[in-house]
Amino acid sequence: MANPGDFAYLVKQQADIVRIVGEYMTLRKSGAQNFQGLCPFHQEKTPSFSVHASRQFFHCFGCGASGDVFSFVQKIENITFPEAVRLIAEKLKIPLPKMSYSSPEEERQAGMRVGLIEIHERACKFFQDQLRRPEAAHAREYLASRGIAPEIIAEFRMGYAPDSGFLLRDALRGQYDEALLRESGLFSWKDKGDEAADHDAVLYSKFRNRVMFPIANESGKVIAFTGRTLASDEKSGPKYLNSPETPIYSKSRVLFNLDKAKEPIRKLEYAILVEGQMDCISVYTAGFRNVIASSGTAFTELQARLLGRFSKNIVVNFDPDTAGAAAAERSLALLVSEEFQIKVLTLEAGFDPDLYIRRKGVAAYGEALSHSQKYFDYLIERSRALFPARTPEGKVKALNYLLPHIQRVPSRIVRDEWANEISHRLGIESAVLRQELRHAAGTRSASRVNALSATILTDAERVLIRALASQELSHSAASDREGQDLDFEPARQAHFALSRERLHSGSAAESLIDFLLLAQEQGLDPMSLPLEEDARSLLASVLMDEHEDLTPELLESSIRSLRRRVFRRQLEDLQQQLKEAERQQDSALAARLLQERLSLRRAMSTMGESA
Repeated sequence: MANPGDFAYLVKQQADIVRIVGEYMTLRKSGAQNFQGLCPFHQEKTPSFSVHASRQFFHCFGCGASGDVFSFVQKIENITFPEAVRLIAEKLKIPLPKMSYSSPEEERQAGMRVGLIEIHERACKFFQDQLRRPEAAHAREYLASRGIAPEIIAEFRMGYAPDSGFLLRDALRGQYDEALLRESGLFSWKDKGDEAADHDAVLYSKFRNRVMFPIANESGKVIAFTGRTLASDEKSGPKYLNSPETPIYSKSRVLFNLDKAKEPIRKLEYAILVEGQMDCISVYTAGFRNVIASSGTAFTELQARLLGRFSKNIVVNFDPDTAGAAAAERSLALLVSEEFQIKVLTLEAGFDPDLYIRRKGVAAYGEALSHSQKYFDYLIERSRALFPARTPEGKVKALNYLLPHIQRVPSRIVRDEWANEISHRLGIESAVLRQELRHAAGTRSASRVNALSATILTDAERVLIRALASQELSHSAASDREGQDLDFEPARQAHFALSRERLHSGSAAESLIDFLLLAQEQGLDPMSLPLEEDARSLLASVLMDEHEDLTPELLESSIRSLRRRVFRRQLEDLQQQLKEAERQQDSALAARLLQERLSLRRAMSTMGESA
C-alpha cells in the first residue's frame, strides 16, 4: 500500500496508469478520461476493461478486477507489491531505495528473482564481449553466412559462449553465490565426492561453443538463452539448446521478440507468428517488425493470451514441412479457441521464412504475406491433401480431421456455416451426411462422423444405379407398359454418360457404379458380381426401392444433376489454380485459366446452373 511520504507513494504520484497499462495491452480512448481494452485477466470479445486517467485506477466490468497501477502490475506480472513498485520505478527511471517486504520468504523470493535477472544481463554482456574476441571468428562467420548484419547482432544482443566451461562461471562467481548460479539455468555441475557437499561440486557452463540468442521478457530484460551449436561432432549436443525453466523463465509464458514487436503489432493491428529465433530475426530484419516466435515449442494458451493483449489478428507462418504443418495446426486450434482472426502463410516446399527471404528477397516475402489464406481455407486444403476426398473413406477421414478444429470455434453460428462450407468443398452430396456433419459441428464436444454415412447415396446416384442394373429388364414386360418409349434404353444411356464423362468420380457410389459398368459391358448379372457385403447390400436396397418409374425424364434429370456437380468441382479447382497462378505471377497460365473458367461458366449457364 502506498502511503504519503513513502517511496511507493512517490512512484505512484509520478506514474501514469494509462501509459503503464498501455505497455501491456492495447487501450483506446472511450471518453474524456476513460480508456478501454480487452481485459487481460479473463477471456472476452467486447472490451469491458476501463482505465480512468485522472483517477488513476482500472476496473473490469466483466471479471471485477480493479485497483491502482501497482495492483495491475502485480497481477499481470505475478509479482509482489515491492517488486511492482521497483519495476514501475525502473520504467520511470526513479532511483531505488532499499525495498521493504512483508515477510522473510517474500524478501528471499524477490531477491532471488532480482539476482537471476542481474545474472542473465551480465551473462548477456559476457557473451557479447566474447563474440568480439579472436577465438569467436567462426561464430562471426556463421552469423555472416546467415545474412545477419552487425547492427542486427547488436540490436538482438547476440553473443558467443566460449568452448571453455569455466570462463562465465569465474566471471560471475565473485558476485553471486553458487546456489543462485545453479538456479539460473546457465550451469551444470557434477560432484567430486559427497553429493550433499556443495563445495565439492564442479560448476561448469551449460552453453559451450554456441552462438547465443538472448530471450527477453516483454519489458526487455534478458531471462533465458537459446544457444546454436557451432560444432558437428557427436559430443556437441543438440543443434539448439534452450535454458531450462527457472523462477524467472517459463517457456510457455514467453514469446521471442515481443518486447520489440509489441508496439509495431499495436500499430499494424496484427502479428506474424513464426517458429524459431532465426526465422523471427530474418523477418524482423526484412522490415516486418511485428514478428514474434514461439521458439520451436508448441504455442500455449498463456502465450495466446499474452499476444491477445496487443492484437487478436495473426498470420501464422510455420515451416511447410510435416512437422511445421503439424505445429501450425496445433497453434491454429488454440488460437481459434482464443477467438483470434487467423490467416496462414504457406511458403514453397523446402523454404522456411529465413531461407525464403535470403533466396527470394524481401519483396517476394511481402507478396506472399499479402496472399495469406484464411485459416479455414488452409485447413480444408490440408485435409484434401492428406485424405483425397474421391472416395467415401477419404471424405470421412477428411471430415474427422476437420471436426476438432470446427468444434473449437466458440460461435455455433460460425460452426454451422463452416459445416456447410465443408459439404460444398469436399463434394458431399448426401443430405444424411451433411446432417451428421452439422450435428457433430453443432456441439463443442468431441465426436466423429460415422463411415457408414458415406454410403448414403443421392437420389441421382440411385437412379443411375437402377438404370445400369436394368439391362435384362429393358426388353421384358416393363417395356410393354402403355405409353412406354420403346427407344428408351436406360442401361445403355446411363452407361454412355457415366463411362464417357465419369460423372460418378469421387461420389459415394463410385466403386459400385464401376462394377455395374463392367457388368454391363460383359453381360453379367449385377447381383453375381464379386462385391463386398456392404456394396451388395446397398445395391439390393436401391433395386428394391423403386418408388417411381424409370423414365427418360428422370434419367436425364439425374445425369444433369451429376454433371452440375462435376462442373462445380471443376470450377472450384480452377479457382484454386488461378489463385496460385496469380500468386506466382504467371500471367500466361492465369490467362489460360481465366478462359477455361469462362468456358465452364458458359456451359453451366446452359444448364441453368449459376456460377
